[in-house]
Amino acid sequence: MFCALMDRKRSRIVLKFGSGILARPSGNALDERQFERLTREVAALIAEGHECVIVSSGAVAAGLSVLGLADRPEELAVKQACAAIGQSRLMQNYATHFATHGLHVAQLLLTHGDLDSRLRYANVKNTLARLFERGSVVPIINENDSVAVEELRFGDNDRLSAEVALLAEADLLVLLTSVDGLLDEEGNTVRVVPDIESVTKLARQEKGKFSVGGMLSKLQAVKVAVEAGIPTYVASGRKAGQIAGAVARRKVGTRFIARGEAL
Repeated sequence: MFCALMDRKRSRIVLKFGSGILARPSGNALDERQFERLTREVAALIAEGHECVIVSSGAVAAGLSVLGLADRPEELAVKQACAAIGQSRLMQNYATHFATHGLHVAQLLLTHGDLDSRLRYANVKNTLARLFERGSVVPIINENDSVAVEELRFGDNDRLSAEVALLAEADLLVLLTSVDGLLDEEGNTVRVVPDIESVTKLARQEKGKFSVGGMLSKLQAVKVAVEAGIPTYVASGRKAGQIAGAVARRKVGTRFIARGEAL
């Protein structure tokens, strides 16, 4: 599946935006400045001819204020209620900001069961193919949190992003999070990881106020992607230029070498 980005002008990129980079650092609402910058950076890639899919968390954070909650709830049913309320707000933000760049959005709500079923897997794959043909539509994928629970409990869409990367036959997966990448024992960013198994001991479980998945869930997602031949980055979603840097193979975040990929 691996196809070197430098050998192909047009690349298919899956971008995962975690809750921690979409919610305000000190509040329980979506961060408009983040949406403005992230959508601008994605639009720039599309203008260059790349195909982008966004796997987005943030629905629960978007729904907290409506229910009068200051923090992410522990009760599963309340989380699902927040997600049901917040999903439309999340999509409205994407639609509004992408519209300024002449782009439309398409919402796909999935469960892991959708990707385990051969028929539903094929349906999702065909839908993405048709959306890519349009050129001006950005597919935005989230777990269907009002009926599914796995990503609410663990992962923050990390695993889902890897599964989508495989389904879409992506050339690159970029996981944007609230940290600079994988950190070593001294707190320094590990820039390149040739072997995912060698760094699992570095996984920490620190999470942001509105996040679900820690670094462990991200490394599990990375493992799925790189073993399928998809180069992957884990980088800060709070810093400008990280997406373009990953596409250009610059030193941003942590780069995980895919099976069959040259260093």
